[in-house]
Amino acid sequence: MMTATMTSSAVLATKRAMAATDRRRKWKAFALISPLAIFLLAIFIIPISMLLHRAVDNPEVIQQLPRTLTALENWRGESTPGADCYAALMEDLLQAKDRSGTGSLARRLNYEIAGYRSLIFKTIRHLPFDTDHALGSNEIKGRMLDIDKRWGEPEYWQAIANNKSSYSSYYLLASLDLKKEPDGSIARVPPATSAFLEIFRRTFAISAIVTLLTLALGFPLAYWIASLPKRKANLVMIFILIPFWTSILVRIAAWIVLLQRQGLVNKTLMGLGATDTPVELLFNRTGVYIAMTHILLPFMILPLYSVMQSVPSTYQRAAVSLGSHPFSAFWRVYVPQTYPGIGAGTLLVFIIAVGYYITPALLGGADDQMISYYVAYFTNQTINWGMASALGFLLLVGTLLLYFLYRRLSGRELGLG
Repeated sequence: MMTATMTSSAVLATKRAMAATDRRRKWKAFALISPLAIFLLAIFIIPISMLLHRAVDNPEVIQQLPRTLTALENWRGESTPGADCYAALMEDLLQAKDRSGTGSLARRLNYEIAGYRSLIFKTIRHLPFDTDHALGSNEIKGRMLDIDKRWGEPEYWQAIANNKSSYSSYYLLASLDLKKEPDGSIARVPPATSAFLEIFRRTFAISAIVTLLTLALGFPLAYWIASLPKRKANLVMIFILIPFWTSILVRIAAWIVLLQRQGLVNKTLMGLGATDTPVELLFNRTGVYIAMTHILLPFMILPLYSVMQSVPSTYQRAAVSLGSHPFSAFWRVYVPQTYPGIGAGTLLVFIIAVGYYITPALLGGADDQMISYYVAYFTNQTINWGMASALGFLLLVGTLLLYFLYRRLSGRELGLG
């Protein structure tokens, strides 16, 4: 009995020791990954959360026109609101004027209806009304209509009433060329004012073509490097990596010199007799493709080479010795083993390409700008952070969807990768 008790105590002590060791191991692992977790939280999760918040944040109207929104609660939007709404609007505009909040208010309402900004500032200039006695609601309504007849049109009041929430889908809908009708339904904006869907299509189309060009150029180059002796392969890789040590702006400036009408490329083509007149290679899609392919080519070569150098060359020779044609042996034996490198390279190049801004801005024309150009435009010029955040968020969502599609097509979700 005593021996059994001692054995049980020893087993219990062993379990406790193993549990303590396991806890220490987990804490050590947590301590090791915590810097990376904090880093990702600071530069990825928090900015993305702020981006999403900016895309739906709608504080201007609810902060500057609280009385007006309260007065409009029972208004059905079918005709001009009651006189009490005009009195509430006058009080709100007076306070917004004192708080210097009219700029943000006018800018936000101008997104809803073009010309609303001028209406707000025109009204502000006439406030407060010059009178010796307190004005009634009907008198205030009359004076507001005297300032501008647009205050008698229901759509201008509807624009205020539609912004009664602190959060709005306006920016996200506008980024998809959609709008919310007064009855709450979603409709497509008129063709003359729709642009963002076409810009998104252009962004993904340019990125896809650049990805295919880098793959077409990078695959044979990586295959050749992988077939070289180690010392020569390292030397070639150094030359491929040299562009990483050069500023992108410097490389773009070099392409401007090379591709201009009197540049080296055109002189070479004319000297070879390929063309009689200079070819337009700048400020169009061609220049964008050339420069982006050059800049992103190393990002395709590196993952391809890392995979290819691990593929034994004996596989192809074995296939040929068994009667296969050399090209068939290459296509059916060698290429499938490089799929991980192809997938990694195309994914890396495409994700980098969709966010390009400088290259299309300097080498492309008006119809060659990608979505990042408009994110910068709304951020720096119109100061429309909501629209910039919505465009950036949709670009991120599109990229993530393509990434998950790649994961699915690559077979990793099925356990084949």
